[in-house]
Parts: sequence; C-alpha cells; structure tokens
Amino acid sequence: MRHVVLHAIADGLEPAAVYHRITDFRRYPELTDTVREVSVDTLPDGSVVSDWTVSFRGGLMRWRERDTFAPDTLTLTFEQLGGDFQTFEGSWRCEPRDDGTLIVFTASFDLGIPTLAEILDPVAESTLRTNIARIVAGLVGAEVTDECAAPAHG
Repeated sequence: MRHVVLHAIADGLEPAAVYHRITDFRRYPELTDTVREVSVDTLPDGSVVSDWTVSFRGGLMRWRERDTFAPDTLTLTFEQLGGDFQTFEGSWRCEPRDDGTLIVFTASFDLGIPTLAEILDPVAESTLRTNIARIVAGLVGAEVTDECAAPAHG
C-alpha cells in the first residue's frame, strides 16, 4: 500500500475557517477543476457518505467514501466504501501555525493490481499529490510544501 503525506500553510486564515472549507465537499467542483463532481449524504450518526468524480491522468476516477468529521480537533477521516481504488483511506488535519493554519493531508491507497503496482502506483501517487495540491490551492490559496513537517508549538 502506498502512503502520501502533504503539508500546506494557509497564511492569514484561522484553523476553524480552513477546516470549514475543507469539509465543505459540495463546493470543491466550483473551487478546483480537479474535482468534477461530489454528492454528499449525511447519515444519522453524523458521518457522511460522499461520491466523488475526480480528474485522473486524462480520465476520471470515481469512488464512494465514508467521511467522519471531528470539529473539536479540526480533523476529518475518510475511508473508501467502493470505487476505482481497492483501498483508499486517510485524513485531513488543521493546526494553528504562526499567523495561519498548517494543513496536513494523509492517505493510503492500493489500486489492487499487484502485477502492475511497480508501474502504476508511482503514477497514481504523483497524480494524487498533484490533485491534492490543486484542491488546497483552490480551497485556501495555499501551496503544498514538505517543509512544514515539524509539529506546531504552543
């Protein structure tokens, strides 16, 4: 299984405001061209099931995921229920950082094609990194960087 961790700093934005933008999935298609379509259904337990259609290397990837929001910790977790990945799960986290917000995206995925994993997995990882960077730029105007890995102090 491949693992991706991305960091971005949203300067001048409070963590709660950034978290609200990240969890507002319905707005993704209007804020970034990477996400073509998202439909969201809220379940009685407060979790959400969302259906995604995302541009992926000249084609489209589709999946359904369960999203669990934790506004008290400014985190959300997701786990694929079905779709083009065999496994796709991860989280978003927002933390105070200087005069803004540190955004941390993590994901683990498996395309489920072991014989082509050496070829396809690096391409899928690169595309996922690019897509998340575009999403973050569209949502909060931040650029993804790997220089923000140190935990916030305070």
